[in-house]
Amino acid sequence: MAHIAHAPLIAYLDAQRPLPPLSAFALRTAVVLAKWSERSRTRRALAQLDPHLLRDIGLERHVAFKEARRMFWQG
Repeated sequence: MAHIAHAPLIAYLDAQRPLPPLSAFALRTAVVLAKWSERSRTRRALAQLDPHLLRDIGLERHVAFKEARRMFWQG
């Protein structure tokens, strides 16, 4: 799945017609959960890359493992 720019989407929706508070909260919560899910998924994939693939993207193994060990809520 491609990376989605969440903040502009929320700003666009807010500019069109303000959402009721509960709906705005639900939307913002969904955006945060989607970001966390994407981070978790990509960090798991990074941890599984072979050394030659890491070289292809210009990362050293210790840097990739350091990033992969970060928790999903850490930006």
